[in-house]
Amino acid sequence: MRKLLIFSLTLTLVLAVGCTKEADENLEWNKQIAVAYVHSYAISIGEAVIEMADDSTRIQYIRRAIHPVRFYPDSSGYLFVYDFDGINIAHAGQPNLEGQNLWDHQDTRGKYVVREFSSTAMSGGGYVEYYWIKPGETGEKQKLGYVEPVPNTNYWIGAGVYLE
Repeated sequence: MRKLLIFSLTLTLVLAVGCTKEADENLEWNKQIAVAYVHSYAISIGEAVIEMADDSTRIQYIRRAIHPVRFYPDSSGYLFVYDFDGINIAHAGQPNLEGQNLWDHQDTRGKYVVREFSSTAMSGGGYVEYYWIKPGETGEKQKLGYVEPVPNTNYWIGAGVYLE
């Protein structure tokens, strides 16, 4: 009986470590995917808007460019673009936010999400942990976002991975 208990505990530990390792590898892979999408779209949008005469044309172009984009197996990956003053330019996951100033938006833990994103993007880009509503679900979920500035604009672009 004791050997069976030790075996069961050992197997549970091995499985837990294996699952944790797999989850860590999956998170790293998803972070790389977010960075690749954000960086590619930042460069692409930054180049495309150079020749556009006015903000309205640029904004419409950005919205058309990111709205259909989804990634990750469950399609929970999407792009969002803000200006450095906190105005949502485009949001593929929640287009109802477009045009709104979210500078003062706080997540369920009190973090000023857009302020931190703006600051991180202004510093060249990076990761921010926060809580946000997952499309198709209720309540905010923990998320790790990656943002970077869009060249030739006063915008930054981001994407994230839900940490469930």
